[in-house]
Amino acid sequence: MKKDIILKAENISKQYRLGQVGTGTLSHDINRWWHKIRGKENPYLKIGETNDRSTKGNSDYVWALQDINFEVERGEVLGIIGKNGAGKSTLLKILSKVTAPTTGSIKSRGRIASLLEVGTGFNGEMTGRENVFLNGAILGMTKKEITSKLDEIIEFSGCERYIDTPVKRYSSGMTVRLAFAVAAFLEPEILVIDEVLAVGDAEFQKKAIGKMQDISKGQGRTVLFVSHNMAAVKSLCTKGLVLVNGCVAMTGNVENAVNYYLSHDSESMNKKVFSSKYETNEFKLHEISLNGVGKLSDEPLNEYQEIEINTLFTLKDSSKSLHLTFVLNNDSGEPLFTFSHSNSNLKIKEGLNRVKCSFPQGFLNVGTYYLSFYVIEDAKSTLFVENDIMSFIIQEGERPIGSWMGKEPGFIKPKFEWSIKDN
Repeated sequence: MKKDIILKAENISKQYRLGQVGTGTLSHDINRWWHKIRGKENPYLKIGETNDRSTKGNSDYVWALQDINFEVERGEVLGIIGKNGAGKSTLLKILSKVTAPTTGSIKSRGRIASLLEVGTGFNGEMTGRENVFLNGAILGMTKKEITSKLDEIIEFSGCERYIDTPVKRYSSGMTVRLAFAVAAFLEPEILVIDEVLAVGDAEFQKKAIGKMQDISKGQGRTVLFVSHNMAAVKSLCTKGLVLVNGCVAMTGNVENAVNYYLSHDSESMNKKVFSSKYETNEFKLHEISLNGVGKLSDEPLNEYQEIEINTLFTLKDSSKSLHLTFVLNNDSGEPLFTFSHSNSNLKIKEGLNRVKCSFPQGFLNVGTYYLSFYVIEDAKSTLFVENDIMSFIIQEGERPIGSWMGKEPGFIKPKFEWSIKDN
């Protein structure tokens, strides 16, 4: 069966010059022109470094994107994921024709509507109603077509009371509500959305996610969706594309793409093996790992799992009464709570020990956490301490379409007992 390809990216690369606005010096421009009239390649395409924001480079040129190739079928929802600075927004700007690629080409069939930043394409001096007509005209709609959809757009946005007020008076949330409604209801063949839903409140997120589902499944239109919210990506998207330092690391099933992205995040890990530095006369620490029950330590942890923390160590002297103690800290370095095996009936034997501690199902909220590790003797003397010995991420679990997709307040989510008492 022949594929119905609606969007195709071929060898897309984007080069930027660092530190200055423009393409560079006059000599660079003359050099480019001289090569061009002789039918030769731009000489500056051969230089430049990988798009890694965490390292200092030696070149004035950087490749924000390099050799991007993918295709999207009609009706697909493609989730584009990656760390900050990976090139996601640059790619969407090229796909939306806001900026041109340095090399490569984009082939699309149909209108593309983009929602890249809050207020993109809106004129602050014009009213919300006038901006609807302006954006519709930019998308190639006739005034009659826009008018037929106007009431639906206004109702969906929830901005009816302010629709004849200049957009510069709107909050960022109101602006993105109206912008999304325009992009969704004016029926583009391809809808491009870049993280703007994070600005909206819970009610708007539910409506927007549901509307995107309708657009793709019900109307057979194509959506390109960038988000750091993995629950929204997994719930909405059918396919995933992972960007790392401006290059495509993988494409495929959205579940596999999200797992790849989270498991290859070098800034955190669920398993750590320790060197001889973590050894005293009394004990030697070998390994700490975390996993969901029935899962491996290299699989992502989510908010609905029961989580096990396994500590592998050797006790050298059984006469010593040693206790393993952890402090769990949030990403701001604030301690959330302390837990120790001294509060259990567990007896550590001489030799190799593997001690397991389990957190109840759904106990930790979405976020990044840090473990500090202590070895305590006789419940009073600290023999060893290592702050932030390892970190781990709790990601969003599967949530039904239409439910709240954001992070709930707090760091833990204990399941308390609830009941109704008879009067």
